[in-house]
Amino acid sequence: MWLVQGKKKVEHTFKKIKQTVPYATEVTAFVEKGKLRKITGVKTKELMLWLSVVDVYVPEASPEKVTFKTGTGLSDSFDAAVFALGE
Repeated sequence: MWLVQGKKKVEHTFKKIKQTVPYATEVTAFVEKGKLRKITGVKTKELMLWLSVVDVYVPEASPEKVTFKTGTGLSDSFDAAVFALGE
């Protein structure tokens, strides 16, 4: 997947988890069933540091959860409802 969105980065705040995510002008990822791998252009703030998100996946065993993994190996899971359209 390759997304080009103009000349400025875009930020989105997921209000239910109080998390702001900046997206670069170019975002790329490899798409597989239930998974985005080798993501570029997406960051998250953990422990006062901005870290790159490298993987996002929904485990088949618990499809109500979405897990995000950073390049440092840190990961966090959230309820899928947090990412529903209109939220």
